[in-house]
Amino acid sequence: MVLGFSIALIVFSLLLMLLVLMHKGKGGGLSDMFGGGMQSSVGGSSVAERNLDRITVVIGLLWFACIVVLGILMKVNN
Repeated sequence: MVLGFSIALIVFSLLLMLLVLMHKGKGGGLSDMFGGGMQSSVGGSSVAERNLDRITVVIGLLWFACIVVLGILMKVNN
């Protein structure tokens, strides 16, 4: 069980790094490569940017949950 959560933690960590790099920063980010650099004149975030935000939050929560579960499992096993 610990091995499964360890693998999940590695996968979530890699996904989280990728998603954070795709976000648009002050000077633009990797999201510009995928068409995120086009600004809409209406204002606000684009649908793609909002979805990227939501996905990043969900993956971040799953990453945090994996760390908590792994900590509990390590404590119980010792």
